[in-house]
Amino acid sequence: MRISYSSLETYRNCPLKYRYKEIDKLKEPKSKEAVFGTLVHSTMKFIYDPALIPPTIEQALDHFSRGWNSEIWENELEERAAFSQGIEMIQKYYRSNDPREATIVALESNFSLEISDPLHPRETHTIRGIIDRIDKTEDGYEIIDYKTSKKMPSQDFVDNNLQLSIYLKAFLTRYPKEVENIANITVSLYFLKHGVKLSSTRTLEDLQEVDNLFLEVIGLIEAGEFDAHVSPLCDWCGFQKVCPMWKHKFKEERKIDSTEINRAIEDYIATKRELTLQKLRVMKLQETIMNYMDQEDVERVFGGDGIVERAKRISYKYDPEKIRSFLEPMEKWESVLKLDPTALKRTLASFPKDMQKEIDSASKIIDKESTSLKVKKGGMSTEEDGGLE
Repeated sequence: MRISYSSLETYRNCPLKYRYKEIDKLKEPKSKEAVFGTLVHSTMKFIYDPALIPPTIEQALDHFSRGWNSEIWENELEERAAFSQGIEMIQKYYRSNDPREATIVALESNFSLEISDPLHPRETHTIRGIIDRIDKTEDGYEIIDYKTSKKMPSQDFVDNNLQLSIYLKAFLTRYPKEVENIANITVSLYFLKHGVKLSSTRTLEDLQEVDNLFLEVIGLIEAGEFDAHVSPLCDWCGFQKVCPMWKHKFKEERKIDSTEINRAIEDYIATKRELTLQKLRVMKLQETIMNYMDQEDVERVFGGDGIVERAKRISYKYDPEKIRSFLEPMEKWESVLKLDPTALKRTLASFPKDMQKEIDSASKIIDKESTSLKVKKGGMSTEEDGGLE
């Protein structure tokens, strides 16, 4: 399988989006954020492209301006804000960096990494991607990836960033002798909006985790697991119109007469809210009556319309050893044994991870599937007691 860091992240965020994009090959319109980021990256490459004299800040700003696309913006105010932000990023970068001082090894360098599953060594997979920039430093090298995001994360995010680990692994594949100098190879994320570069290093043990994570995701993809994950990222997804979690939102575009279903939805939400309030009221009334029964030492109370009686429910279970002593002599013990999931989980936890995965893959089956309805509105969440099975 061929996979990239971006497609891996797509799967981790929403497996269904991965299927739409990578397997079904549905076209997703490029978001304005993606178009903006591409132009900024193009400008950064222009700044460091091989030339006798690096471009001036005026030339870099001109490159950015000429590549600007007004058509992707919804309104003039939003476009002006984005354009100003891009100009500010470039100006801020020039104030902190002199392009003449960098020793560039590569710009927008393509790579392909081969990985294999220890359980299936003949089956290989390819990780592909592009490294924004590689510099030569006094002691070693620096791998840099530009970010145009509005938020700047913590140092911990950079120390554990999977993308940087992939880039370093690709670099060492290209320059294998540098493995001995890994402590002097820096990986960095440059946050252009903030004008801040956060850097880190990796160990060979850290890089091994790259293979493990990719193989885990590849296994899920090959198993056909493509559930939809609802998250704040859905707001930027181009597949909402076909996604089962969102497409009802676009019912008007499909020109379906939805008067009856809209009424049913509103009635359902109102009824669920009313039932929830009634349940809470019943619970409070029960508590009051039970406290009174305890106080008066009675088990029944009488009202004008009926009687309320306290009923005790007791459930039993067998003592395994005692029941075994009865059944084993009759050769009936084996027929009543049940697989204990908790005990099995504890036993499997003592096995190597590879063996755990193999047992899971071969033994796991669906026991029961149920469907319930949940309502979220006005901060109140209710869920059906039962569902469809």
